[in-house]
Amino acid sequence: MAENAVLRARMADLGLTQDELAGQLNAALHSITGRPGNMSARSVRNLLNGQTTRPIGRTRVALERVFGCPLADLGFASPAPPAPPAPPSSPEDPVLRRTFCSLTAGAAAAAVVPSGRRSVSTADVIRLRDGMAALTALDQTRGGHGSLERAALAGAAEAIALQQRAASQTVRQRLFSLASHYTASAAWSCIDARQGDRAQAHLDQALRLAGMAQDPMAQLRVWNCTAMLAHQRGQFSEGIAASQAAQATTTARRDPLFASLAHARTAIGYASRGDRQPALRSLGHAQDALARAEERPRPPWIGFYGSAELAALTAIVHDLRGEPAHAEAASHRALAALPVALRRNRAMTTVRLAHAQLRQGDVEQACATSSGAFALMAGDPIPGRMRTQIGDFHRDLFTLAPTDRAAREWADRYRTEWSTP
Repeated sequence: MAENAVLRARMADLGLTQDELAGQLNAALHSITGRPGNMSARSVRNLLNGQTTRPIGRTRVALERVFGCPLADLGFASPAPPAPPAPPSSPEDPVLRRTFCSLTAGAAAAAVVPSGRRSVSTADVIRLRDGMAALTALDQTRGGHGSLERAALAGAAEAIALQQRAASQTVRQRLFSLASHYTASAAWSCIDARQGDRAQAHLDQALRLAGMAQDPMAQLRVWNCTAMLAHQRGQFSEGIAASQAAQATTTARRDPLFASLAHARTAIGYASRGDRQPALRSLGHAQDALARAEERPRPPWIGFYGSAELAALTAIVHDLRGEPAHAEAASHRALAALPVALRRNRAMTTVRLAHAQLRQGDVEQACATSSGAFALMAGDPIPGRMRTQIGDFHRDLFTLAPTDRAAREWADRYRTEWSTP
């Protein structure tokens, strides 16, 4: 009998024990049949260890209601034939339109349904988590922009409205956690678009919601964004403090992957402030922590972080320390490992690589390398953070090589493209 790893991962994502899932299923069965359910922890173990491979009847309906998805999406054999493949779509507009319409419609419905008419359960939590995962995927492809921010805020509004009718305190806290994560997504979108004041307002709200949820992972995510915003604003000591707050969360203490990210942000803060040795020490802590990180289910928002992203952050530290050759090597390592789906991250790392080459005097190669960033972002506006990065490259290009033919050709080809919001 094969273990149902999909169901186990779903339960871990929601923090459900076997007894808690049995309770949720019994509540669903009571709603379906009008009679108490008889599921137990042993019943759930049978689902997990593969002894039950094709739940049928009311058990199947209860599972689908609790998790808010078809049986096949829970790792079970489904009696229904597979759906035909969806037609190909663009990576951005249809996804964002569906997600935004779903979230805004849900928020409006949650606001008008009278209290007590329908209790909010784990299925609502899963639906909202799926919506947030879609926004995360879109951000990783295109970057921060206004529609993404609005969709994230709509998700937060729905979660806040739904918690008033939560079936239990556990569901209520999970909804507050989702509201915090959605609001942090809106803040991150503003950071990527270089809209600092809007980002700060969202981060303040996200931190408040994370406290209400008692969710250390949401708190770590907010502190991580706060560190990035502080760096963007030149508030380096505040950025270090935010990164250290992320290190102190329970999530960072228990999971080395999150600890590694927090140490890497601290390294950037120290390097920005000119503290060379503390920057290298923090970078070493980040590398050591990442080496201890194990594969385990984690939320989609942290999917960007791993050895490739740490290499990209290492390149930033070396660049700030005035070590362009080391920055170039780290950028090459990052691009070799960054997933193709992380289009925005690949484009930014490409610009950083070009800048490192330029600072070593290789003007022609730097111009050729930077063109790859425009190819990666073709079809979408360039996010504000990346426009600033390319603007820095342009300024240094004409400072170091004002009469170089490659520099003039680069400016003629790309000036309008990168400078237009």
